[in-house]
Amino acid sequence: MKNIAPPRDVLDPIEIASRDEISALQLERMKWSLHHAYQHSPFYQASFDAAGVHPHDLRDLSDLSEFPFTTKEDLRQRYPFGMFAVPREQVVRVHASSGTTGKPTVVGYTSGDLRIWADVVARSIRASGGWPGCIVHVAYGYGLFTGGLGAHYGAERLGCTVIPASGGMTARQVLLIQDLAPDVIMVTPSYMLAILDEFRAQRIDPRSSSLQVGIFGAEPWTEADARRDRACVRHARGRHLRAVRGYRPRRGQ
Repeated sequence: MKNIAPPRDVLDPIEIASRDEISALQLERMKWSLHHAYQHSPFYQASFDAAGVHPHDLRDLSDLSEFPFTTKEDLRQRYPFGMFAVPREQVVRVHASSGTTGKPTVVGYTSGDLRIWADVVARSIRASGGWPGCIVHVAYGYGLFTGGLGAHYGAERLGCTVIPASGGMTARQVLLIQDLAPDVIMVTPSYMLAILDEFRAQRIDPRSSSLQVGIFGAEPWTEADARRDRACVRHARGRHLRAVRGYRPRRGQ
């Protein structure tokens, strides 16, 4: 299996920064975030005051332990826009969870948030083995779920050719993979297994496809699950697999 690590000279400075440089940047940005939340969100101002802390109390990253957690219930109780820390008019896109266990958790994104999101996903794709000019097949769902659009705009930011297949219509997924010859697929691990089953149903050996990199995420994936899926997919694909972990409320206003 060939080495797919990107060369050092194409990486962003933060990707090759020292641990001290990373910690200093994290502290700087966390101070900004706490001040912004305290000044612009009634919820966070009340939450910090109740806990007896103020943004000025963050002098070191270890001081974060003094600040209160934000829970999913906090998000649900302020559905839909009560957690925003900017005027709603500055929010250019809204995403939300499925709401299967209660009210959906809604997150708004400013244009600046979307730029950062695309940059981070682009770096993730590059770190996973993608490259400018490669073809990326996005089989995450599009819509309120963040997976499809997040992967889509990140791949475009890297300079890839994007196939916005979305989820479902599995026979068509195989057709597109066979005909358009993507290098990378971004998909949930369980749906990748369904695609592999469809390859076999059509009597096509998945190892004959063009895919070189699989970037899997958007589902819980325990170590036991990972071992099972890697065994299945490596046997069928013999390619590079990467797990990505994300959580919608980590980004947005």
